[in-house]
Amino acid sequence: HPADLPGEARVKGANTTFASRAAADYLRKKSIPFENVIVSCFDADTVPVPDYFSCLTYFFMVTPQRTRASYQPVPVYFNNLWDVPSFARILDIGTSFFQLAEGSTDPKKLVTFSSHSMSFKALEEMGYWPTDIISDDSAVFWKALLHFEGNYQTVPMPVAVSMDVVTGRNLRETFSNIYKQKRRWAWGVENFPIVVRGFLHIKGISLPAKLLYTYRLVDMFTSWATWSFLLAFISWFPMVFAGKQFDTTTVYYTTPRIRGMIFTLAFSGILVCMLISLLLLPPPKTRHRMRDKLLHTAEWLFVPVIVLVLSALPALDAQTRLMMGRYMEFWVTDKYRKETTGDSCPTPV
Repeated sequence: HPADLPGEARVKGANTTFASRAAADYLRKKSIPFENVIVSCFDADTVPVPDYFSCLTYFFMVTPQRTRASYQPVPVYFNNLWDVPSFARILDIGTSFFQLAEGSTDPKKLVTFSSHSMSFKALEEMGYWPTDIISDDSAVFWKALLHFEGNYQTVPMPVAVSMDVVTGRNLRETFSNIYKQKRRWAWGVENFPIVVRGFLHIKGISLPAKLLYTYRLVDMFTSWATWSFLLAFISWFPMVFAGKQFDTTTVYYTTPRIRGMIFTLAFSGILVCMLISLLLLPPPKTRHRMRDKLLHTAEWLFVPVIVLVLSALPALDAQTRLMMGRYMEFWVTDKYRKETTGDSCPTPV
């Protein structure tokens, strides 16, 4: 793939598009119809379960308008789960739960994320992946939705692909790598102006559908960047900074009760996630598995701080950079695994 081609940035989408065009030439020479080909775009560390492609083939065959759909497995971060610091483990377990909930509770809200598959015919017709933006994993869905004027969907598949939790050579580097990765994910807010501008020019999508898609984008990125701050700090402001004239108001007495109810519900959610994680996660690799599970249970107590610092803050950082015109470049995630020989020095993936 030559560097600095016109219309391209140094992003993953430029690489996959270059490879896909080469694949298209190969398929034409072999007289293989594009509608009979499924392309899977996986990260380097993605490990599909043994029956992934059988499951993909089945869903491709039974889905109406199969060439107008992407097929999204459940991404989980189990490859090196027990070899990373606790804050890294808890954060990516939460990401796995979020993707599982998105696909199982409301498939209409599902957008392609990380490793996924789609029809090569649709990919060729829409002009492949965007070659000049960072968040191509979800951008390819929005590009297809706009190109086919709403006649496109993401089909959830009840099968997992496993990837690596971000880590580094030490705690400081691990923390920095996770922050950069989440900031890059949050840079997906760049899709919002692209999608909304597309809606203004495309008449094939109904107005209610446009408004619904727009609302979901606004809700997702706003919640991502603000809810942790609202719960941690803003809800206390009336109690701390209000004057004496506020002491006799109804809001003064109801605010702590509302905040307490929100915290109770949030803690209940953490408890449910903790129990599910104990049932779904792969067993620890050490001999002291019960001890490791108890320590993992205790890790969930730090979720509010972890989510605030390594999820909400990177999202706010990314959105502020976009607002100020400080555009990011694609950052390749550094991931390391411990040697299977017992050497404690991690090696890059």
